[in-house]
Amino acid sequence: MTYASGRLYHDADSHLMEPHDWLKTHAPNGWRDRMPTLGISAIGEQAGQEPTDWAAITCPLHSDPDYRADETQLMLRKNYDAVGSFERDHRSQALDMLGFASQFVFNTWSSSLLQSAEHADDLDLAYAMAEAHNRGMAHFCDVDERLLAVHYVALADPQRAAQQAGEAIAAGAKGLMIASACPRNHSPSHVALDRVWAQAEEAGVPILMHVGGGGELLSPSYFVNGLPAVPDFHGGAENFRSIDYMAIPTNPMQTAATLILDGVLDRFPQLRLGIIEQGASWLPGWMRYLDSAFGAFRKNEERLQRLSAPPSEIVRRQVRVTPYPHEDTGWIIKNSGPEICLFSSDYPHVEGGRNPLKRFGESLAGCTDEELDGFYAGNMIDLCGASLPTSLPV
Repeated sequence: MTYASGRLYHDADSHLMEPHDWLKTHAPNGWRDRMPTLGISAIGEQAGQEPTDWAAITCPLHSDPDYRADETQLMLRKNYDAVGSFERDHRSQALDMLGFASQFVFNTWSSSLLQSAEHADDLDLAYAMAEAHNRGMAHFCDVDERLLAVHYVALADPQRAAQQAGEAIAAGAKGLMIASACPRNHSPSHVALDRVWAQAEEAGVPILMHVGGGGELLSPSYFVNGLPAVPDFHGGAENFRSIDYMAIPTNPMQTAATLILDGVLDRFPQLRLGIIEQGASWLPGWMRYLDSAFGAFRKNEERLQRLSAPPSEIVRRQVRVTPYPHEDTGWIIKNSGPEICLFSSDYPHVEGGRNPLKRFGESLAGCTDEELDGFYAGNMIDLCGASLPTSLPV
């Protein structure tokens, strides 16, 4: 029996656990030696071990068919221990057991490196790293049409960004991820980037922002409080804690607001924007804050006068967001609208929890069938277009 059953599920957030040399393996010609090694040993049951250590422990486990077939451990094993977490030939088996009709696949370790490179001085390296990332994502996902590869587009150079977006779409990307941090020398809404949005709209491929793409979340000085160090979510000190967590939606809220208020989503009304793994409790207030800005500044700002609708309506039309399982998703839907929220498992990451369906189900108890259908599948179908199944197989 699959983990998810009884209705159609489209998963808006899952991950590849990249090996340490993943960018080097997929680097374009001449760039292998300049690709960074990924710091994969900072998380999970083998925390603190060198890459060769976890490989020696984990790879033999995955070669055992009984290990991979144990459905009782499907949602309990996390990170590199999870089936299909880094070996593409096993990911289809994991999806069969999960029961999801599709899932976006994001990287785990690469986003912050891609964002940092894009904001540094060597843009040739930044675009070579993005190309390596995109080759790796395509390779991992091309074994199963249910795996929706998310490619990266660096917005630092509008001409190169347009070229990269076109190449990613041609390579089969089902989502184009951008950094939520503002590009170094221009707004993400700059008209020179319109060719990126136009290609995505024409192809029916959404623009996505994901946690990790905002750069440094907040000043390190916030943690200089004279108190003992606080362990992070995973029990170590390497990822994030409650104070970091509060800053997660800051950059995506600002970037999405800029794309709305500067008219990008109006210029491309079929374009969809997804904000993934950055929570959603902020969503209702943000929508009202957008409308407040619209009301307060519309008299003197022609760009606001040209908008086709109040910003909150544009959000409902074109923006989709994933709540965390621990949030009150029912409340978020009731206070933002049934069109926006997306189901996500975060497989195989620890943050997704051992039973996200149970936690989501508890908070959605008062929702209508329409709201439930939208959350578990319909809103993801709208985000991705006609390429996703709209019903369970007969």
